Amino acid sequence: MVTSRWTAAPAQTATPRRRGAVLERAILDAALEQLSTVGWSGLTMEGVAAGAQTGKAAVYRRWPSKEDLVADALQAGLPRFEEAPDFGSVREDLLELCRQAREAMFSRPGFALRSVIHECDSVQAERFHGVITGGVVEPTVKLLREIIERGIRRGEVRSGAANSYVFDAIPAMMMYRSKMCGSEWSERDIEEMIDQLMVPLLCRRGA
Repeated sequence: MVTSRWTAAPAQTATPRRRGAVLERAILDAALEQLSTVGWSGLTMEGVAAGAQTGKAAVYRRWPSKEDLVADALQAGLPRFEEAPDFGSVREDLLELCRQAREAMFSRPGFALRSVIHECDSVQAERFHGVITGGVVEPTVKLLREIIERGIRRGEVRSGAANSYVFDAIPAMMMYRSKMCGSEWSERDIEEMIDQLMVPLLCRRGA
């Protein structure tokens, strides 16, 4: 019996070509990964394409610049703050909201956002102002307002505390300490901020 010395190679299944929303999601995820590992300065469109396992042209067709790509990646990846904690106590509600903010800050999209804030110059940062304000600051302030106004109705919080300066205190403090001091916001840090800053700021006079 004669056998051929040539054997057929095993059939290989072609990887389906990704298109549309599936490909765009892969590119956005790759951009977030690059930002969270190599930062804004290290991110390249070529690196994002490689991470998404697609061609550079596919990235440029959708996002003509690095800034456009990063803005969309941040907007798509940032966690949503939709419901204020309600434990029956302003202190406990604020603690939980800060814990959620900390988790967001140290998530992959959070690291990506921080790399943009820390590394971009003032002109570049202006491109991301709307993303940061609409995706992080405004949702946090909205939930703070809800917690504080609920505390006023319960009699825990002084009536004049529902103002923009108070609402800005926690986001401003967390962003400042993270950027300028490298704070990772441990449980103790969060408790001290609430007990030493927010509770005295909010409590009724004479309480």
